[in-house]
Amino acid sequence: MDTRFLAGFLASMALIVAIGAQNSFVLRQGIRREHLLPVALICALSDALLIGAGIAGLGALIQSSPDLLAIARYGGAAFLVMYGGFAARRAWQGERMHVEAGAPVPLATAVATCLGFTFLNPHVYLDTVVLLGGLANQHGEHGRWVFGAGSAAASLLWFFTLAYGARVLAPLFARAIAWRVLDALMALVMFALAASLLQGEGVAAMIPMGG
Repeated sequence: MDTRFLAGFLASMALIVAIGAQNSFVLRQGIRREHLLPVALICALSDALLIGAGIAGLGALIQSSPDLLAIARYGGAAFLVMYGGFAARRAWQGERMHVEAGAPVPLATAVATCLGFTFLNPHVYLDTVVLLGGLANQHGEHGRWVFGAGSAAASLLWFFTLAYGARVLAPLFARAIAWRVLDALMALVMFALAASLLQGEGVAAMIPMGG
């Protein structure tokens, strides 16, 4: 295996295997067994697109534009607060807690939410466009795309594992309290990410890490 491919794979895994807005959403869909294929594909293909954009030079453009950083910060924070509020309300009211209970989320809603977590979340841009794009560009003209392919492969593996592997947790989430805990944790994650963005820690503080 090409060492540049492996380096990209490992770098991507180190960034995406963490509790965050996008992963929390995929996990919840996986536990509910709803729209797994489109959700996993959207996340993986979007990562590949953004990694490619970073390798092609978009990461450098974002780093040099205070206006783009401001839009990413405040727009992303607003989206995270909104979805965190939805999760907090579910945890408080205890609505549709059983895996089998309640009508499933429509495909269009799941797709729109997944796209929102992907393209309205500044952390996604930092991980893919800025950080992975910057790291890839340290490997030369050809090597950077090999690195990018490794990064995209890691994303594909991770999101399909998260979506389809979550079903092993289904017995646990047959209990109402487990859903309330998951939604409460999701709300806390969303609010914490939003707060870090508004304080500048989620965007400006991480930009220098780009290669």
